[in-house]
Amino acid sequence: MEKKNHTTEPNDLSQDIDAFPSFLLSSDGVPFFSQIDWQLTPKAVRIYILYMHSQLEALKRQVALLEARLDSNSGNSNKPPSSDSPYKRKPKKKSKGKPGAKKGHQGHRQVMLEPTETVVVKPHQCPCSNTYFPETSAYHTHQMIEFPEIKMAVTHFILHEARCVLCGKHIKARIPPEYQSGYGPRLSALIGEIAGNQGNSRSVVQNFCSSVLGFSISKGAIQKVIDRVSKAIRPHYEAIGKAARQSKVNYIDETSWFTHGTLKWLWTMVNTKVAYFKIHPRRSKEALTALIDDWQGILVSDGFTVYRQWVELRQTCLAHLIRTAKGLSQRKDPQIAHFGLRALAELRRLCSMAHAPPNVGQWQAFYARLCHLINKNHDRKDDAGKFARRLLREMDCLWVFLEIQGVEPTNNQAERALRFGVLWRKRSQGTDSDKGNRWVERILSLKQTCRIQSKPTFPVLVDAIQSYFFNQSPNIAWIAQYETSLPTL
Repeated sequence: MEKKNHTTEPNDLSQDIDAFPSFLLSSDGVPFFSQIDWQLTPKAVRIYILYMHSQLEALKRQVALLEARLDSNSGNSNKPPSSDSPYKRKPKKKSKGKPGAKKGHQGHRQVMLEPTETVVVKPHQCPCSNTYFPETSAYHTHQMIEFPEIKMAVTHFILHEARCVLCGKHIKARIPPEYQSGYGPRLSALIGEIAGNQGNSRSVVQNFCSSVLGFSISKGAIQKVIDRVSKAIRPHYEAIGKAARQSKVNYIDETSWFTHGTLKWLWTMVNTKVAYFKIHPRRSKEALTALIDDWQGILVSDGFTVYRQWVELRQTCLAHLIRTAKGLSQRKDPQIAHFGLRALAELRRLCSMAHAPPNVGQWQAFYARLCHLINKNHDRKDDAGKFARRLLREMDCLWVFLEIQGVEPTNNQAERALRFGVLWRKRSQGTDSDKGNRWVERILSLKQTCRIQSKPTFPVLVDAIQSYFFNQSPNIAWIAQYETSLPTL
């Protein structure tokens, strides 16, 4: 197949070779040589000069693009923070004030727990050497918390066998079904907590059981425990998915995931009550449909093409637009940098309206400035024009958060929920099977839902596994507390 040459040939130049070219003028407008000299220059040489100038301009644009790509980071583009080079990270500025919490901070005071033992401490001796105190009163309670010595509760089931006195058959006793796994609900929940909610490897779980709990367990047995935990929390996962699809607003995002080295995608659907995860082979409309099913609420997302095709109300993430504008403001091209600075200022102003809603005059002034900025740069052929056209496409999705109460201007909720999945992927390099994918989906959904509702995960796991062992329904009523409506401002 013949490769096409996209370079400009000398005979394809559209510029009039007789006209004095503007690039032969200095910054002060003084020509480097006279127009007569240009006219006396052989025609072939003039064509070659124009051709080389066009090639030079193309190379300048390409260098500027490459430099912008090299200078991009999580602060001025949509790249994740984990991709930032450790050599380019700026050290944190030292605070002028004292370290620690600042004045007005509510703080997190130690909660007084129910005591298992109470010790009364009375004054021993006064500085005057008196040791007799007939009346005392309590003025302060000092709480000391200690971790008790771990002693595993081990139950041996001694199975007997006998011969039937009627038919002569040999009969053996069977282990009750709820005890057949060999590991109780609390121990199984602890292994699930360490492996799933903390994202640790099977080796770490194995070392923890040996070092802290004092018993040995194989990696295969750990995997079997995790498989049982995954089955136990399946009702929670399904309830979380149902609750997510009944919310009026959802924040959706995706990140890469690997299954046995094959690229897949970890999707999340988050709102103020639950976080629902799903691993899908595609990053497409098909994958989004598998995640949301028949949900038709207000979508908050970045500018990915699949999201832009959403026919219902959508709030585009202003944080993504702000980072892109910041990247443009750092370009070496002064015109692009000027446009980036103005776009950055307007987008930041728009985002701040979530906390300080504008009055009619402020809104009209902002809207006029934004429209003028877009119209002035819409037809440009560089990245400034590209971003201006993007703002125009997203115009109806820029300020939904001002019209509908409960909608945020950024997609931070979904990105925050995905963060642990990203760290898990980097540590474990993904999963090795579909069974592992189901475990990741379920435990991440439970973990992040508990985080959103400020609920500890370990008691939920204990209840789930205990219900699974005894073939009962777990408590999932706390999940189904989704919102039914959102008022309009």
